[in-house]
Amino acid sequence: MLDKRAAAPPTAERRPVTVTQHGVTLEDPYAWLRADNWREVMADPSVLAPDIHGYLTAENTYTEAVLAPVEPLRERLVKELRGRIAEDDWSVPTPDGQYAYGMTYAEGDEHPRLIRMPRQAGDAATADSPPTDTEVLLDANREAADSGYFRLGSADHSPSQTLLAWTSDRSGGELFTLALRDLATGKDTVLHERVTPSVTIAGDNATVLAIEVDDNHRPARVLALAEGAEPRIVYEEEDPGFFVSVERTLSGRFIVIDSHDHQTSEIRLVDAHDPQSAPVVVAPRLVEEEYTVAHIDEQLFIRTNRDARDFRIVRAPLDDPRRENWEDIVPHRPGVLIVDMIVFQDYLVWLERENALPRIVIRRLADGDEHQIAFDEEAYSLGISEGYEFQTSTLRFTYSSMTTPTEVWDYDMASRERRLRKQQVIPSGHDPAQYVTRRLMAPAPDGELVPVSLYHRSDTPIDGTAPLLLYGYGSYGITIPASFSANSLSLVDRGFVYAIAHVRGGMDKGFDWYDRGRRTHKENTFSDFVAAADHLIAEGYTAKGKIAAQGGSAGGMLMGVIANRAPDRFGAIVAEVPFVDVLTTMLDDTLPLTPPEWPEWGDPIRDETAFRRLLGYSPVDNVKAQAYPDILVLAGVSDPRVTYWEPAKWVARLRHSATNDPLILLKTNMEAGHGGASGRFKRLDEVALVQAFVLSVVGGV
Repeated sequence: MLDKRAAAPPTAERRPVTVTQHGVTLEDPYAWLRADNWREVMADPSVLAPDIHGYLTAENTYTEAVLAPVEPLRERLVKELRGRIAEDDWSVPTPDGQYAYGMTYAEGDEHPRLIRMPRQAGDAATADSPPTDTEVLLDANREAADSGYFRLGSADHSPSQTLLAWTSDRSGGELFTLALRDLATGKDTVLHERVTPSVTIAGDNATVLAIEVDDNHRPARVLALAEGAEPRIVYEEEDPGFFVSVERTLSGRFIVIDSHDHQTSEIRLVDAHDPQSAPVVVAPRLVEEEYTVAHIDEQLFIRTNRDARDFRIVRAPLDDPRRENWEDIVPHRPGVLIVDMIVFQDYLVWLERENALPRIVIRRLADGDEHQIAFDEEAYSLGISEGYEFQTSTLRFTYSSMTTPTEVWDYDMASRERRLRKQQVIPSGHDPAQYVTRRLMAPAPDGELVPVSLYHRSDTPIDGTAPLLLYGYGSYGITIPASFSANSLSLVDRGFVYAIAHVRGGMDKGFDWYDRGRRTHKENTFSDFVAAADHLIAEGYTAKGKIAAQGGSAGGMLMGVIANRAPDRFGAIVAEVPFVDVLTTMLDDTLPLTPPEWPEWGDPIRDETAFRRLLGYSPVDNVKAQAYPDILVLAGVSDPRVTYWEPAKWVARLRHSATNDPLILLKTNMEAGHGGASGRFKRLDEVALVQAFVLSVVGGV
């Protein structure tokens, strides 16, 4: 059991600062935890002010002292978790002309090795026959050797297959360095620093397009970069609320520059073989209209929500793609969300979701012949992969469920034959027959039915005695798939039920499910999660106080709200990099993500209604004198998405206000950001810490 008295919890000094907005005065006693030099901290955590560093270190020391009694359990968990990872792992090679590209891990590797091989060797690779005759293009383990933190961002090989553009982050602050590697010599040339991970090499086999980050850590300019040449601005985004990305079309003819926020998009096309040419807008941005594009011959295929809340697919002439010329190919069907599309030379493929279950639809372009790929489990996850080749009849897709490890399939769209290329290996063993997957529908207060995906061992008693971990997110339209999680087996094999609440704010049941969980309807996200907990209790899966709730980032905000509003339902709460100081952050337009987030939450600076709405649920602002469950909070000192001071301020307020002396633990990674520790094994230490906490508090361990 955890030792509450192992050490005295740190007490953050109270230095009240007041701010008045819309006639309301807010007092923040812990504002000093926000470093004045936060921009520098994201690039180099060592420059954090001594008093702040000292406080975060004291919190880490306290957390380790309290968790010391379960150190043997943490060590066992790390061993278990690692035992489910194939040390010598590999990805199914993806063909591109004479080569096939992929990744491998050797025993002990924290990071991947990017490889290629002759196409025939790639085609031959299966679950029983790993890739052979491989050439290592980049060994991320070697690149990470002298860094406390290392993350490989992305990599793109040139159409000529002679160059590799790759990005890396060495602070956790998501400030990436772009290098161009000559694959014949292995020599790297650094082209630019402070870019996003998104890069692509143009059809001239020399120019790399990348997005430069501005002083406020926002993607601002698309640059054309080449060895020995001065950077050239291809496009500059003037709206600080918009993100920017670049990629080549599968056809290879264009570079796509995608500007978007959480509700609006605008796409420009650049001739991939003439990257110095001016970008051409496909359709000017209109608020709350989104679209993506694919190119084929003299047409564009466009996935859009224009006059289609759940999206439709249209086509337009390449030489005049204005909205007036959009022609339906896949009409809108309310409640059937078109999630993604791929356009090959001869086939249109799209992934759609209805009532929280996905399916793949394939249409032959020559004659419109259409068929579907679907599965029979109650809850499962599907994904489609574009690959590198435009002229192909092979579609790669992935399948998993909460009990079935991930399977990678190649599907012949002409013959409709499937070929299993790989199934996720669990070296320590896994028998899906020993587990049960279920999909429940929990009634929300307004009558809506909230999908809940869950699984447990078949011998776990469903009589209210089992502990349960309930995961939730519910923002940005992100759907949490009912996919396989090897890590969760450590809880489930110890008698837990593992459940995901597909609350409003995601797109699990279509765009309306998202729309009714944001801005003026955000309260539905919170009540849906509590309703899911109540339904699981009513159905005998667990009992009040035996639930551990878990969420991260915007899901961490959900954790903060339910801690304030329904603390009696939960015995433990785990909040990872939690967005809990919502109002103060949305009032600070200098922070990296504040302007881009206004469409999701509302703009409290200019809109008093939005201000009062955020004030009504912002976790930090609603901590009060009441009993709280035990809470574990994880943060990253260089996190640009949820700055470290948000969880730090929340923990300080909880300790100050709680009436029942709960365990309130804060663990800040002093070398990482939003994603936590880098490396596939280092990350397991954080997973084990969370699981040991949960097992100790609600699992009776």
